[in-house]
Amino acid sequence: MIQLDGTALDLESLAKVAAGSEDCALSAEARSRMAAARAVIDSVVVEGIPTYGINTGFGELATVPIAPEKTAELQRRLLLSHAAGLGRPLRPSAVRAMLALRVNTLARGYSGIRVEVVERLLALLERGLLPVVPRRGSVGASGDLAPLAHLALPLIGEGELSVGGERRSAGEALRAAGLPPLTLAAKEGLALINGTQAMTSLTALAAIEARKLVRLADLVGALSLEALRGTDAAFDPRLHALRAHPGQQTSARNLCRLISGSQVRESHREDDTRVQDPYSLRCMPQVHGAVRDVLADVERRLEIEINSVTDNPLVFAEDGEVLSGGNFHGEPIAMAADFLTIALAELGSISERRIEKLTNPSQSGLPAFLVEDAGLNSGFMMAQVTAAALAAESKTLAHPASVDSIPTSADKEDHVSMGMGAALKLERVAVNCRRILAIEALAAAQGVDFHRPLKTSVPLEAWHTEIRKRVPHWSEDRWAAPDLETIEALFESDLSTHLEQLE
Repeated sequence: MIQLDGTALDLESLAKVAAGSEDCALSAEARSRMAAARAVIDSVVVEGIPTYGINTGFGELATVPIAPEKTAELQRRLLLSHAAGLGRPLRPSAVRAMLALRVNTLARGYSGIRVEVVERLLALLERGLLPVVPRRGSVGASGDLAPLAHLALPLIGEGELSVGGERRSAGEALRAAGLPPLTLAAKEGLALINGTQAMTSLTALAAIEARKLVRLADLVGALSLEALRGTDAAFDPRLHALRAHPGQQTSARNLCRLISGSQVRESHREDDTRVQDPYSLRCMPQVHGAVRDVLADVERRLEIEINSVTDNPLVFAEDGEVLSGGNFHGEPIAMAADFLTIALAELGSISERRIEKLTNPSQSGLPAFLVEDAGLNSGFMMAQVTAAALAAESKTLAHPASVDSIPTSADKEDHVSMGMGAALKLERVAVNCRRILAIEALAAAQGVDFHRPLKTSVPLEAWHTEIRKRVPHWSEDRWAAPDLETIEALFESDLSTHLEQLE
């Protein structure tokens, strides 16, 4: 059970919640803080002090006063009107992460929401009642208003819930679960939808995926190096000590370790006329390492964001004050998502170049397109084209979203982050990168086959065996897509046995 107190959530714990393998609970300290902040809101309501979002309209309508007897209706209508998203729903893991992140930010006790409302979010998470959240509709300032409104709408019996993968009306699903709809009090609708939890959820899940991809890139790249009979000289630690980027040094160590003891490497150590390998092989530490360093920076930003308060206005119970600010602005996550998108696009790009080398007989010394009787057989010709298509798409998607801004709310919200757009692009590029690496792995295994009976290193032999358990050698053309999908599924599975030896 993960205790949420607004200060100590980490990416590892969030990954468990997103996967549905861990439940969450509010800490006692969080409950106490939330109750104190709620008391301040209740005072504001009783005293009739004009305060944004409590007894006023929203955005450009902030100057419109709301009568005390209509403050609850104001919050209900806020959720209904702001649940204006469109498009394919976010995947269940992203919605689970959103629920946990929303609870965690509210647990800090600066939003003025009642404990029972936050407990209902946890009840949805625990019972697998996942709000249906369309992926389009957020510009990433005032937070992810539309996605978070869809997330919160079932609390009042509106919107849709996904139950066991089936979409049902929230009212019907809540009745079946014995959960009555809530009536929101002053400020609570606003507290539920102001924040960055949609973009942060997607960016965090992509960063967790990227942790695997950077290690897979070293593993797959090492197998390609062996298939192409490349040298490990470029991974000598003396070289990398002279340019001490941490990620570069890590990838170089991984590649040295992966090649160590290879018969293939020893077979061409003498009398090899080649002086240097192409950049896609020789510069793996520099490129893979740069991606690692970007990921480390993005993770640092995420660790801050998932434990931050991103609501507005904020309640400072110790001072009895309610302050308006801009913590909902998604710029820190928008830029982080854009940067990681660029990094993963590059990781896929260099992988595609290695696939090209493997399939090009003038570069590889291997059979054309990695197949016997080339001409009658086309082999990996189109697999490389697919990788090229994915890499090209990722390059297009790598244009940063965060440099754009379209004013909203009658120009009151005159600069926005486009953070959700950045996170959605990142999600797609992470998938593209995984697929390109899967194609490379299959091509590299095919290349290594042509060097038999020579063996590569112990870890690479184990990796080659893992691939061959699922996809046999291409001795002649067959339907290619199922083989590619099989290896992509392998990449989505638990690969700890093969990756645990890598940094």
